[in-house]
Amino acid sequence: MHTVNATIGKDLYQTTLTAGTNTIIADEPLDLGGQDSGFNPKELLSASLASCTAITLKMYAQRKNWPVAEFFVEVSILENIETKHTEFQRVIRYTGTLEESQAKRIEAIANACPIHKLLSSAISVSTTIEGN
Repeated sequence: MHTVNATIGKDLYQTTLTAGTNTIIADEPLDLGGQDSGFNPKELLSASLASCTAITLKMYAQRKNWPVAEFFVEVSILENIETKHTEFQRVIRYTGTLEESQAKRIEAIANACPIHKLLSSAISVSTTIEGN
């Protein structure tokens, strides 16, 4: 199980996120009352998919000795409130020289990244409330 802890105090809406020894800051933009000092929650979700995709592609390309110097992954979230449908739009670019078959394989490998699989599966959220 992967656990992330979020702590929010007096600074609206700056939140400290920790996982093991790693720390990042989440916040809301100025127009929503935050201080824009970190990624907002939806950006963090997009970042999870983008980073997992990039890492998965890099690992695969290295294992196959493909001549790819860099992968660039852009993820946007489109929400339709009326239909309650959310779409992640992912654009993958690379620098290097790939054969056509290798370039086609990139999409299949991207779709095999763990976060893509997680977001494509049935998801539930359970909540426990504890006071002091």
